[in-house]
Amino acid sequence: MLADMIERLLERHLDDSAQARARSGEWLPELWAEFEEMGLPLALLSEEQGGFGLDPADQGEALRLLGRHAVPLPVAETMGANRLLAAAGLPLAEGAAGLARADALTLTEGRLTGPVARIAWGDKLDCLALAVGDRLYRVPRAGWQVAEAGMALNFQPRPTLQIDWAVDVSAPLPHCPLAEGATLRAFQIAGALEAALDLTLEHTGTRVQFGKPLSKFQAVQHELAKLAGELACATAAADLAAEALARGDLLGVAAGSLRAREAAGTGASIATQMHGAIGFTREHRLQLFTTSLWTWRDEFGGQVFWAKLLGQAALDAGGTGYWPMVTAL
Repeated sequence: MLADMIERLLERHLDDSAQARARSGEWLPELWAEFEEMGLPLALLSEEQGGFGLDPADQGEALRLLGRHAVPLPVAETMGANRLLAAAGLPLAEGAAGLARADALTLTEGRLTGPVARIAWGDKLDCLALAVGDRLYRVPRAGWQVAEAGMALNFQPRPTLQIDWAVDVSAPLPHCPLAEGATLRAFQIAGALEAALDLTLEHTGTRVQFGKPLSKFQAVQHELAKLAGELACATAAADLAAEALARGDLLGVAAGSLRAREAAGTGASIATQMHGAIGFTREHRLQLFTTSLWTWRDEFGGQVFWAKLLGQAALDAGGTGYWPMVTAL
């Protein structure tokens, strides 16, 4: 039911014109208001916390739809921030929210200061779920200024925020915000790959060369099969990351997130190649998804961070412990 509601909402309010406005840096207030009215920012919470009480499969489907439509608003980030805040017993966001880890910030005489880089739509957020060390802070909008403008590969704002806030409340960190964000991104990557596959199947099925559709050529069929395989891997990897996050298994999140990020790069490359030169153009709908895949692949730790974490765990396990570590994931 929730998936149907999200689909109908996005079909009504997220057309190519709205996507173009968002890619020029414009906030979409009507679309955000619809998401809030639906209650989607609270969808990952239990009923006791004020949320929907969805099971993991339904949570994942909602997040995949956000990726499948390349939603140009920080909806997933707000959902994750609210889950983190609720787990810590802190007040929920009253609007859009971000989540980040910034251990370089300093806390001096009760004042938290320092920069936090590349926060999605940072100038439009109500609050920030910010981890510093083993504490979680709910930093309100009045607690930061935009220090430097920034833009992601999907042409959406990623400013650096300068935090300067007199701390009024904090809580023990319930789980890693990078793991939370990486899990969200894994589901969005799976959704965007699904959309890219659909567009690629349509293009190769209707584009005719040498008297027959591109999809009839064996080399193209091989690439389509590879793209479908990357989608399947990303979907399974996102589910793995979500299950690991629920049980507090950081290595499981790393494995799932890393495989989804690998699928994002490979899948975007195949889809672009199958579309030929037009796939590179900003006007073509495919770029909504390829640029989103490149953006999400690099956020909340990126491939290097999670690969290093897994690699260090393998080294620590040693020769006798490596296989048990792998199979435990």
